[in-house]
Amino acid sequence: MTDEVLKDSEQKMVKTVESFQMELTHIRTGRANPSLLDGIKVDYYGAEVPINQVASISIPEPRTIAIQPWEKGMAGKIEKAILKSDLGITPNNDGSFIRLNIPALTEERRKDLVRMVRKTAEDFRVSVRNIRRDANEQLRKAEKSSDISEDELKRTQSKVQDLTDKYVREIDNFLLDKEKEIMEGN
Repeated sequence: MTDEVLKDSEQKMVKTVESFQMELTHIRTGRANPSLLDGIKVDYYGAEVPINQVASISIPEPRTIAIQPWEKGMAGKIEKAILKSDLGITPNNDGSFIRLNIPALTEERRKDLVRMVRKTAEDFRVSVRNIRRDANEQLRKAEKSSDISEDELKRTQSKVQDLTDKYVREIDNFLLDKEKEIMEGN
């Protein structure tokens, strides 16, 4: 019983940290990164598909994303999809090749991004703590119904707390790395 609770809690915490990492990849840092285009879908013969399924995406320079559609007719559709997105970047389309020049971030914008990243990190920390709370509730119920002893309850709650501390630390480490990346802005 206690092993199941620990295993389940750890799996949920790992997923939470992975989700936080994914969330961080979508935050623009002034550096070209293909993941900026991940959420953008383009119309391809009536189906909405990610840009990377209809074009090659490369980073020829630190602040440039190059998109080469596999079909010439897709360039206009990709350009429209980028313009409609909330990226805030105007694509340069020469008909067969699209370039996105990532502007340098202003100091004020960097500070806003850091605030946003910190808020996001706190939301994910809360998620990890909620997983701990749910695990502790399960354990208390098991102890009330005499499935586990009081000693086992305390021991397992301590292990759940250790897991919580570990994954909150991981979130904090990713947060520090992202803050550094934003403030350096290379």
